[in-house]
Amino acid sequence: MKAAVVSAFDVPPRYQDFPDPTATGPDELVVDVLAAGLHPRVRSQANGSHYTSTGELPLVPGVDGVGRGPDGRLRYFVLPETALGSMAERTVIDVRRSVVLPEGSDVLAVAAAMNPAMSSWVALRRRAEFQPGQDVLVLGATGNAGRLAVQIAKLLGAGRVVAAGRDEARLSAVGASETVPLDRVAEAADVDVVLDYVWGEPTAAAMAAVATHRADRGKPLTWIEIGSVAGPTAAIPSAALRAARLRIIGSGQGSVTPRDIIAELPPLAEEITRGTFEINARPVALSDVEQAWAESTRTTERLVLTP
Repeated sequence: MKAAVVSAFDVPPRYQDFPDPTATGPDELVVDVLAAGLHPRVRSQANGSHYTSTGELPLVPGVDGVGRGPDGRLRYFVLPETALGSMAERTVIDVRRSVVLPEGSDVLAVAAAMNPAMSSWVALRRRAEFQPGQDVLVLGATGNAGRLAVQIAKLLGAGRVVAAGRDEARLSAVGASETVPLDRVAEAADVDVVLDYVWGEPTAAAMAAVATHRADRGKPLTWIEIGSVAGPTAAIPSAALRAARLRIIGSGQGSVTPRDIIAELPPLAEEITRGTFEINARPVALSDVEQAWAESTRTTERLVLTP
């Protein structure tokens, strides 16, 4: 079969032959892949920088997708850590890590949105003790995951959703209750939950600003680290931890159990197939994977590879 194949971590995947997959376990199923999202998580998988990377090569990237099995049913699936990802004509899935989709579902929308949407959906439902009516600040709200986080926080009942980022022009289009430039995030200090897709130095500065400008510093603040587009480490000032009732947690593989993640797939898939969210997706042929890889760093669209 044809697949996007990573042979070295310092070059993009290439479209080439790869051995056909076979199912070996009772819960495994070979599916024809219809769509696989090119998420930032997939880029870090393909360059070996993700914290789950084992260094195994060659590998086919792709952590999730939409496929059709021999039974004819359409499924959204999440893959375990494997060298055979979803950016191939076929892959092997564990049916326990999949959701059957209604026939006629928009496979591009599902493949594009499930991974980035899960980041905030799971964070609010499984990591934070989030309650309807609480206020949410999204750091990095102009990216695909950040824009979906704004929509998801509103759907789950947030009282106020504040979008923060560097690009003020793009902030106005994310649909938040309020927007604030990243360097003036102290103006949004009185929130209950922060969904952080930024990390690095900007987060260190933002955390200090938020912690020291809260009207009631005894009011709990949960800061959830989800992404790290500005850097993998942040020098958190001690004053931020002492000045407010601040709790810093992470949300991702490991901090959320596979069982909990899988439990959240059906309700999120239902919202996406219903058309609840605005999704900016564009299909790209699997054979054009090298072009897609280069383009994915320059576009605000979520690229979806289709065999």
